[in-house]
Amino acid sequence: MKQFAPDFLLGASTAAHQVEGGNIHSDCWVMENIPHTLYADRSGDAVDHYHRYEEDIKLLAGAGLNAYRFSIEWARIEPEEGRFDENEVEHYRRVIRCCRENGVEPMITLHHFSSPAWLITKGGWETESVIDDFVRYCRYVIERLGNEVTYVCTINEANIRLQIADIMKRYMMQAQKAQANAAKAGESSLQMGINLQGLQKQQELNALEGAEAFGLADPRALHMFQSPCTEEGDRIICRVHAAARDAVKAICPHLQVGLSLSFHDFQPQPGAESIAEQEWDKEFRHYLPYIQDDDYLGVQNYTRSLIGPEGLLPVPEGAEVTQAGYEYYPEGLEHVLRRAAEDFKKPLYVTENGIATADDTRRAAFIETALEGVRRCMDDGLPVKGYFHWSLMDNFEWQKGYAMTFGLIAVDRQGGQKRTAKPSLAYLGSWRK
Repeated sequence: MKQFAPDFLLGASTAAHQVEGGNIHSDCWVMENIPHTLYADRSGDAVDHYHRYEEDIKLLAGAGLNAYRFSIEWARIEPEEGRFDENEVEHYRRVIRCCRENGVEPMITLHHFSSPAWLITKGGWETESVIDDFVRYCRYVIERLGNEVTYVCTINEANIRLQIADIMKRYMMQAQKAQANAAKAGESSLQMGINLQGLQKQQELNALEGAEAFGLADPRALHMFQSPCTEEGDRIICRVHAAARDAVKAICPHLQVGLSLSFHDFQPQPGAESIAEQEWDKEFRHYLPYIQDDDYLGVQNYTRSLIGPEGLLPVPEGAEVTQAGYEYYPEGLEHVLRRAAEDFKKPLYVTENGIATADDTRRAAFIETALEGVRRCMDDGLPVKGYFHWSLMDNFEWQKGYAMTFGLIAVDRQGGQKRTAKPSLAYLGSWRK
């Protein structure tokens, strides 16, 4: 093992809605609680990180990690349009200072999938007004917290809505031929917990009830961040990011600002090279004009995608798969870092990489292979500056609920939210000098 230098950010990531609990003003909370919900569980108190962040950060630091990436919840900061909650800002200030007190560098994400419910009522992420709305929120946060941090990620996986749209199109076509196999293939290619089989069975009732809950007359106007987007919706997200970045930098020029993207390691089979290039262009290259002024790029990868002449291929027969249905393939991280660095010449941070498994020895093995790849990239001169494992603790995995365990820390939700560090947490920490 070749350990990372002290200035390398080695840590773990979480998302507010998945760990904090009680996010009652968010769109996800609304959709969890409609009668025909697509969520396997309701988030409820999640793993109560909102109240137990100090314990969790100390576990992270005690294992030797020096960085923590977490998100600030927009729905907490601005529960009603134009009404901001200063108490919630102070909560996140305490989280940041807890990091500092424990020798941990905080990286804050301003949007990680969940949005205020009022934003969806206005048309959500397909509406031009979201640009001004998000910038207003970012300004409010950075004016109060900007001097407390160094690293800001505007939007987590800014390309996820486009990926969802593509996967839904593919799934609906394949479902006509083989519904069960199509669902399995679709879910294993999307790097977030989404229930495609449930969507197929209940989507009409779900959309009707969701629209009613948000006061929308037309279910087609239900545009959450976890919904499929149009090409124009994708451009709006790009403009949201660019406007937010510029606003953040204008307030605090010292901040290092970027976004994160979901990357698949596209591996073309003979005759599919041009298709794989098209997929890479869609997943990454078409964002380059919007991120050229960023200070860094967040790279998120979990697996590979095999591409045949007709498109995405299923997981190979006999391959090891994770609880999320992904192929176990930690080598993909090195591959996407190298490809991203061909076009983006600034620092790269691995903002998510991990595995859903009940076998922690496989998590440690995954980490070992992934970090060996990161080390090789750095030895070859690539500007990889940090690695954040997903996730710090077992959590609420969106529509999949609590069934999957991604965490370095186990949480017994039935046993008083008791935390137990898994051996993989200490193993990750051992990679730092």
